[in-house]
Amino acid sequence: TGGRHPMQEGEVFNTRYQVLHKLGCGTFATVWLCQDMRRKKQVAVKVLKSREGFAEIAQDEVAFLRCVSCMKKKDLAGENIVCLLDDFRMIGENGFHILLWRALGPSLRCLMGNYTAQGLPLPFVKKSLQQVLAGLHFLHKCCRIIHADIKPENILLYGCSNRLQRLLMDTLHCNQGTEVRLKGAGGDLGNQLEEPDLMSIEVKIADLGSACWTYKPFSKEIQTQPYRALEVLLGLDYSTPVDIWSTACLAFEMATGECLFDPQPGKYFSRDDDHVARIIELLGRIPPQIVFSWNKSTKFFSRPGALLRLSRLSPRSLPGILADRHGWTPREAAAFAAFLRPALHYAPERRASAAQSLRHAWIAA
Repeated sequence: TGGRHPMQEGEVFNTRYQVLHKLGCGTFATVWLCQDMRRKKQVAVKVLKSREGFAEIAQDEVAFLRCVSCMKKKDLAGENIVCLLDDFRMIGENGFHILLWRALGPSLRCLMGNYTAQGLPLPFVKKSLQQVLAGLHFLHKCCRIIHADIKPENILLYGCSNRLQRLLMDTLHCNQGTEVRLKGAGGDLGNQLEEPDLMSIEVKIADLGSACWTYKPFSKEIQTQPYRALEVLLGLDYSTPVDIWSTACLAFEMATGECLFDPQPGKYFSRDDDHVARIIELLGRIPPQIVFSWNKSTKFFSRPGALLRLSRLSPRSLPGILADRHGWTPREAAAFAAFLRPALHYAPERRASAAQSLRHAWIAA
């Protein structure tokens, strides 16, 4: 339905890849766990929809992944991005692009399910963010690619040891929505990782299906709502800083178990209205020269600083949220807030880059 290929377990693609089971389903594609019968390894196969327009999306994603593979030979930071192993076309009702990379593990979202109340342990948060930021620096500077959809679902876990990778892969045999369970984290001990394994887990940026070139943005509508940068909300041209904004939102969610911005629509205002209001509540008034430089400014503002449909705002601070809602000490909260603020700067050209974020004292400690 909807242009998806009717796949069945046991089916063999390209005389080589046998379908084991579905891993996940998205707007543009489904992802299946398959057995590479030639190499005797499990791989992930992404099957794009066949509707008009999806072939072009598939070709773009193949181009991005090929660029990553090519540039990876010159820069080791490319190891923080998923690896394309193969791509081929299969003729179905209208023809499909199939993208193939090696199977990793579940997404970061699955792991975060164990720590909903308090967030992931900070040493793991810092290590994972270092890898995400290194991957983004590689994409931005070496490949000239904007990822455009950084979020927990697009950060995949990978085990460096065979034992750890087997444990992570076992979770994929349930389904991609199943939480990874850790001993000592209140999880199910029959489907678990050992707690010391947590710091051995590596992360990789996945899903370049929404990506674009820095010199050729494809769409004005990018990013999943809670991770959407202000310039995208307000219709401004965007570039690599949008990924940094999303990474700051990701960092807060990893560390606290709570979305930094979780906008909701109301009777008289849209989800975007609420999103802009929540950003102002947290980060302060948007300077007039920024507000009215944007294409959609009159959609949200009647005059500088005055929202059209939401007038009663409740200012809050990052350190205050961390201390009051999550029990952080003032020193811990101030240090983390100091890391987040440059990545959430209103002016994209003044926002911290991936390289600058990597050098920040909080993440380097």
